[in-house]
Amino acid sequence: MTSAWTISPEPSVCSVALALWRAYYTEVSDRWFQVHEERDTPHRRVGARGRRIKRPRHAHAPSGMLLLGRYEGEPSGTAGVRLLNGCSTAQGEPGELAAELKRLFVLKEARGTGGGPALLAAAEDAARALGARIMLLDTRSDLAEAWSLYERSGYERTAPHNHETYAERWYRKRL
Repeated sequence: MTSAWTISPEPSVCSVALALWRAYYTEVSDRWFQVHEERDTPHRRVGARGRRIKRPRHAHAPSGMLLLGRYEGEPSGTAGVRLLNGCSTAQGEPGELAAELKRLFVLKEARGTGGGPALLAAAEDAARALGARIMLLDTRSDLAEAWSLYERSGYERTAPHNHETYAERWYRKRL
């Protein structure tokens, strides 16, 4: 049911995107703290709770794009795409351009409405438009909704392609 969703590229400095990133960082941080310390994130530890959220380097042209999803007109999700410098043969053919999916997120109130698949499809289209033939991503094991979506959407698990601190699962898909 994606008809109520509209997705468009937005500047990474827009206040709506920053508010959604705050919600994203708060949720993923709270999940980690709940699993490991049985409490929410300490107030001082996440940008949504006091520290400044920085504009991510992946979310702007010419080597990336921020997508903002609106559900029934309300800002409800984001996804970022960035081109990677080179692609190893484990991820694709030598010289083949790869993109990375970053921070696909849908607000809790809008989950179950088709936003995740709609944002993922739009991110894949954006990666193709940037010239990529492979999409890579990483996620955490506790973000089951995310990796379940990726697996349903044709992503295959791979060996690690980066050294992100919290990455526990890596995926790729030929576009």
